[in-house]
Amino acid sequence: MIPLYFIDLDHTPIFQQLELEEALLRGSKDNYCIVNRGSPRAIVMGISGKTSELLDIEKVRRDDIEIIRRFSGGGTVIVDENTLFISFIFNKQAIDIQPYPEPILRWTSHLYQNSWNIPHFHLIENDYTIGKLKCGGNAQYIKKDRWLHHTSFLWDYKDSNMNYLLLPPKRPQYRDSRSHSEFLCRIKHHAPNKQNLIDSLCNRLSLQFQIIPAAAASLRWEPHRKALCKIF
Repeated sequence: MIPLYFIDLDHTPIFQQLELEEALLRGSKDNYCIVNRGSPRAIVMGISGKTSELLDIEKVRRDDIEIIRRFSGGGTVIVDENTLFISFIFNKQAIDIQPYPEPILRWTSHLYQNSWNIPHFHLIENDYTIGKLKCGGNAQYIKKDRWLHHTSFLWDYKDSNMNYLLLPPKRPQYRDSRSHSEFLCRIKHHAPNKQNLIDSLCNRLSLQFQIIPAAAASLRWEPHRKALCKIF
């Protein structure tokens, strides 16, 4: 079996998690699954996102919320202690799929469907949904020999947090013009707890990979070019 290093984080700030992911993507040759059980509140934007189009800047500045521009694409999310983060970093030859966005999305969505057995969990366009309500947003980075796929799952969320986000000019067709309250759902209504989701995912992965628990502090990687940054 192909080794898969499993890194289990607990409320690590999302900026630190993304620093780790970028380092392992660019500076390591191993395969990883990274889980993080929440983060202090922050807004995370894709590499090409524009704050003026995506955020209510006045409210963000008023409440002193950190804005982070990650090194991958994808949309804008607000995360907090209720977010469940799951990321995969793989060498292209590790899995028998084409290393392009759609095949990677299909592989991960089937993995979650088979792991969690949540009725009506599936992939619509680039989002994980339960029915027609979004429960997870995705972003990817694909380079010559490796790819990364990371997801922010809405275990729970505060309705008030969504007031910092504007309706994006580019949005999934299935969303239409629905507000965040009409468009999102909480996974906590469909699963016992976060640990159950993590354990079920590990059990499923162990059918295909040799799972090796790893502590982030013990990992080593080569120097790399950094694209991650804080806006404010």
